[in-house]
Amino acid sequence: MSSIDVDRDRLSQTEMLEWLRRDLQLTEMVTVYLSDSEGPHNHGIYCALISSDQIERALSSPSWDFSHGQGMPGAVVYHEGGEKRVEYLRYGVDDGIEPLVIDREFYGMRDDYKEICEEFRLFHRLYHDRKLDQYIKIDDDGNEHLVAVVELNRVQIRLKEIRQFLAIKEMYLSIQFDCLEHSEHSLEELGLKEGGGDQRDGLICWRLHYGNLGGIGSHRAFSRLLGVQLVAPLPKSKSGFWGFAEKPKKKHVEFIIGLDENGDEITCTSNPDALANYFGANPDAPNYLTPVHFRKQVLDKYYQQPSKYSVEDSILRCGYLWSIYLDNHHDDKVCAWLGDLGQDLPYEEQLHWRAHNISLKGGVSETYFKRQILAQFTDSDRTEHLFTQRY
Repeated sequence: MSSIDVDRDRLSQTEMLEWLRRDLQLTEMVTVYLSDSEGPHNHGIYCALISSDQIERALSSPSWDFSHGQGMPGAVVYHEGGEKRVEYLRYGVDDGIEPLVIDREFYGMRDDYKEICEEFRLFHRLYHDRKLDQYIKIDDDGNEHLVAVVELNRVQIRLKEIRQFLAIKEMYLSIQFDCLEHSEHSLEELGLKEGGGDQRDGLICWRLHYGNLGGIGSHRAFSRLLGVQLVAPLPKSKSGFWGFAEKPKKKHVEFIIGLDENGDEITCTSNPDALANYFGANPDAPNYLTPVHFRKQVLDKYYQQPSKYSVEDSILRCGYLWSIYLDNHHDDKVCAWLGDLGQDLPYEEQLHWRAHNISLKGGVSETYFKRQILAQFTDSDRTEHLFTQRY
């Protein structure tokens, strides 16, 4: 392709518009701030939160509602009944628009930077990795998810967490874009006409305008893609926020609890509500306190991540999120009660334990039996437990 063909295609901004209009997946990292002026272009993206009653107004024009530097606390002074009044405004304006990304500027005395709004960070209880400038969310099972990345010229946030936040706020995210492309050729040479028009498709509106720069610098022609794209909230039931979110149905794995007369494995659900107990529940089912056996290697995963897990005498912990009592007083195996596996372990952890499940005869250790069944205080005789307790 000739340079004219290349520039004509670039000024059409087809690729940029396709990228902006793509179907966003919940797992996608969405660009909510961008400043890119490398090469013959200048691309800018900024965002704001708008209330649901402002949707039609926001999409009536491709112009931005919220500019860089806005969203800071301010005050408004007015007169009412002959008296001067001063009103504090949390975001500097009273139109209901709120920032998601805030420009932090310090008069040239310190480096500027971008900051994700505090409410969003606290809403998702995000951990800030200051070294990488990334924000991590820890779910109820102890898994870590990358939610936001802050770079010098770009901020990205995962769509799932954005839409969950919007659900409780009852707001939409307005992604505002302003993209300039330049060419050393004139519009006439490119076969393009000056001007443009507004378009709207669903929750996005834009204006593509062509113009001549009149010989300013080496650039002669330009195109400008200006617009707004709105991101809708999830239903409140999918917000993941306590009090609003629906409680997910817990899944349970079936574990091997023995062998039948033909040597085939006998499996049973670990759902505690489906097991027998000493209070008369489900009398035909295996008991909650049925011992289940595992290879010793089931604990390797947890030993290898000491910052996350703690393997102690008769208990495994994942931070303060979950824990399970276990019988780790054997040389060649680990045991746990069938009901505890379903009650205390997240489903992903149940699957991990199922992969190490074995069929063995015998019960739990004497130490575990005395503690769990007889409620007796009993010291462990395992060297690894004694060492940990003493040192």
